Amino acid sequence: MNMIDLIKSRRNIKKFKPDAVDPNLIQQWLEIAAMAPNHRMTEPWEIYVIGPETRKKINHKTNFGNAPVIMAVLSRHGATNVETDENAAATACFIQNFNLAAWSEGVGTFWSSIGISGNNRELLQVPENYDLLGEIAVGYPEEVPEAKPRTPMEEKIKYLP
Repeated sequence: MNMIDLIKSRRNIKKFKPDAVDPNLIQQWLEIAAMAPNHRMTEPWEIYVIGPETRKKINHKTNFGNAPVIMAVLSRHGATNVETDENAAATACFIQNFNLAAWSEGVGTFWSSIGISGNNRELLQVPENYDLLGEIAVGYPEEVPEAKPRTPMEEKIKYLP
């Protein structure tokens, strides 16, 4: 599948099959994700793979669609507010790269922002100098939803003189 079709077909998966995902594939996708653009090669992301004990304590209304793998994605604070914002943007690119790499192999993901809550920060032992950008559920899709309509780009583009 070419990159354009891959991007257009990727969806947030809300229901997963119980089939295990090969940890070597996940490692490969994380390494691909690390090719994300990041200023001065700060590589601000940290990944916590969430085990069954911790997962039981996370308050997620759907249990992440019963995905076999859950990861928390953290972004390190910078020396300035601007650098902290740049780190969060780079980490978001990392997450998108991971999602696309997984989707290219038929594995779905769901990026949930539930991790942002203070309770989950504490539960996951997120250091004070990191932001928790969310959790990613990873697994084989039980169902793939249709694409939701998008606002036409003509309504989002502003041309400056």
